[in-house]
Amino acid sequence: MAAPASIGPNAVHVVIDMQRVFAEPGHWHVPNIPAILPNIVALAKAMPGRTLFTRFVVPERPGDASGQWRRYYEHWSEFTGAALEAGKLDLVKDLAVLAGPAVIIDKLTYSAFEAPMFAARLEALQADTLIFSGVETDVCVLATLLTAVDLGFRVVAVEDAMTSSSQPGHEATLRHVLARLPLQVEIAATASVIEALG
Repeated sequence: MAAPASIGPNAVHVVIDMQRVFAEPGHWHVPNIPAILPNIVALAKAMPGRTLFTRFVVPERPGDASGQWRRYYEHWSEFTGAALEAGKLDLVKDLAVLAGPAVIIDKLTYSAFEAPMFAARLEALQADTLIFSGVETDVCVLATLLTAVDLGFRVVAVEDAMTSSSQPGHEATLRHVLARLPLQVEIAATASVIEALG
C-alpha cells in the first residue's frame, strides 16, 4: 500500500451507509464500525463541503420491492420500513452532526450510482476523484466503487475507514479484488489520504 499522489480540489469523500442499522446490535450488525468511525470523521472534517453520505433505505413491505429484491426482503422482513424501529436508517450520531440534507443520498440498491441524486451531486461538485469509506467493503462499497471505476473517476479506497460484517470478505476485497486494479484503484490509509489532500 503506497501513499496516494497529491489529491486535488475536485475530490469528493463518499461515506457509504454508516447507519444505526449497521452499527447497533441485530442481524445486519457490522462489529468493526467503532474502529473505523474516527477515521471517517477525520476524513469528513478534512473535506468540509466535499463529503457525501449514502444511506441504504428499505421498502415499507417486501411486496413493495421489485424483482429479486422482493425475495431479499421476504427473507429480511425485519428490516422493512413497517418493522424497523424509527431512526434505524439514520446516520450514526458522530456523522449525523456533520451531514445536512443536501449531502445525504438515499439509495435502494447497493450502488449509490443507482440514485440519480448521487450523480447530480458529483456533477455539481465537479468531482474527478472519489475517496471511499464506510460499509460494507464487499457489498455496497464495492458496488459503488466499481461503477466509479467504470465511469473513469480516480478512486481511492481508504482501507482503515471501511469494514464489513464479514472480515474475510473485507480482506478479500482489499487484497484480492481491488488489488487487481492498481491502475484504477489506490488503496491507502486515512492519514496518508488527509496528507495528500490539496
